Formats: sequence, C-alpha cells, structure tokens
Amino acid sequence: MIQVIVHSGPNGPVAKTHVEELSEVITQEQTTIWVDVVDPTPEEIARIGEEFGFHPLALEDMVRGGQRPKVDQYDGYQFIVFYGLTTEADHCKSHEVNIFLGKRYLVTFHKSDLQVITDTAERWRNHATTMGTQGVGFLLYSVLDSLVDGYFPVLDDIAERADSLEETILRDGQPTLQSEILLLRRDLLLIRRVAAPERDVMNVLVRRDPPIFSRKEILYFQDVYDHLLRVTDSVDIYRDMLSSVLDANLSMVSYTLNVVVKRLTSSSIILMSMSLIAGIYGMNFVYMPELDWRLGYPFALGLMIVVVAVEVVIFRRIGWL
Repeated sequence: MIQVIVHSGPNGPVAKTHVEELSEVITQEQTTIWVDVVDPTPEEIARIGEEFGFHPLALEDMVRGGQRPKVDQYDGYQFIVFYGLTTEADHCKSHEVNIFLGKRYLVTFHKSDLQVITDTAERWRNHATTMGTQGVGFLLYSVLDSLVDGYFPVLDDIAERADSLEETILRDGQPTLQSEILLLRRDLLLIRRVAAPERDVMNVLVRRDPPIFSRKEILYFQDVYDHLLRVTDSVDIYRDMLSSVLDANLSMVSYTLNVVVKRLTSSSIILMSMSLIAGIYGMNFVYMPELDWRLGYPFALGLMIVVVAVEVVIFRRIGWL
C-alpha cells in the first residue's frame, strides 16, 4: 500500500494525494513529499524506484532486508536503514524501516503497519502548516524521533518483568525462571544490536562535514542522538541487572537444593538408626539373651523411639530439619 502526503509551499496545506499524481507532484517546487509504502510489492518497489531514480543497489538492500542500521550516500539522496521496536506476546520484535531522503522528499518502506509511522503522518498533517516550512529534514527528524521514542515503552516493559522476576527469586528461586531471564536478555541484546549502529547513523547526520542539514535541523537530530544514548545506557544497565538476577536465581536454586539434600540426609540417618537396631535384634543366634526376654520387643521399639527423638532434636538445632 502506497500513501503519498504532500506539503504544498511554506504555508500551504498538508494533504494526501494519489500515487498516479506522483510524477506531477515531484516536479513542483517548494513542496515536501512523503511517500510511505507498507508491505511493498515488487511492482510498487519498481514504480517508486523509477519515479525517484533510486539506485538498484539501494533497492536491492531494501528488498533483501535484515540490513544493519546505516546511512549510504547516493547522488542526490541518502539511503537510511532504521528500526522500530514493539512488544508482541511478551517478546521484543524489530521492524526494519528503509528511508530514502532527498532534497524535497522522504520515501519510507516497511513490511508491517507501524503505529509510530501512522501517528507521525497524522501529526505532520495537523501541525506542519502552523509550524511553517521546516523542510524534509524536520520530517526525517519526526520519523526517526518517533521510532526511537518507541524503544522506551519496550525497555519499560522489560524492566517491569525483570523487577517481577527479581521479587519472585527473592521469595523462592525456581529453575524455570532461568528461561524467562534468558529471553529478557535476548530481547535486550536485540535492542542493543539495533540502537548501537543507529547511534552511528545519527552521528553521521549530525557531524558530517560538510553537513547535510542546516544548524537548526541538526539540533533536532542531536535530540534523537541523545535519546539513543539513553537507550543504549539503559540496555547496559538492564543487562547487568538481569545478570545479577540470574546469579541470584542460581544461588537460590542451589540453596533450595542444599536444604532438600539436608532433609533427605537427616531422614536417611534416622531410618538407618532404626534399621540398625532392628537388624541387631533380628539376628537369629541361639545364645542371645534377648530372644527369651519377654520385654525385648517393647525395649527395642522404645530404643528406636529414643534414638529417633535424640536425632530429630540434634538435626533441628543444626538446621537440617
């Protein structure tokens, strides 16, 4: 699906238009064009690529997907790979967004309908006129800023789940919690793998010599760069915290296992003591005075009870029962 949004002139309206009118709109001066393509088909990719004259290598990278966040310079435009993050079924999922940035246009390709892109388009339509002409640089900032801001709810969700796991572990460590901890660490690794290269992308946009954007626009991109620094710092903190939680869980599991072993050992010693007495009095020798003693059986049972009571008291004092 192709959506074409056009901002006409410095104080002109922002409105949608049909893709059939794209060729005419491109030729108009003082217009800012945003073409957003969701789940692009090969025909749509070829059509947009032909309209804007995109390089086949850039289109090939976009079609192949799985690219590392980057910014490539082509003749008259830049090809930027960025990622959005969402939480689906308690797991972090990345969404690749391919961006073509020209002097008066922005073209975005993504394989799923991202809410942050939809919200950004709505805000741009509602506020571009009142804010005056900001150019395509401000539009790019709006898209990148929305994508990066979407990282923080994902991080907050991971932090809440990590806190919940930590409380559970402190109450009673469980071996099954290790898989949940490792899944959270995998989600953090995914965020780190996305955010760290994106920081390099923003560094290129902000500190490139000669600069791609004006000083006023660079200030906005610096804000996105700062947000990415916060994301990477938070990921490092949460990874360290999950490592501590994992160590704590292993310690609690080991402690619980030691308690079980102590109790089993105590029970085994008690049963062995009773078996020892029963074994001695169960030997069938002829010259055993206990064989003809009328109180032999009660005496053996009483001796067992006394030995068991003494052992139970001792084991309770040393914390084995």
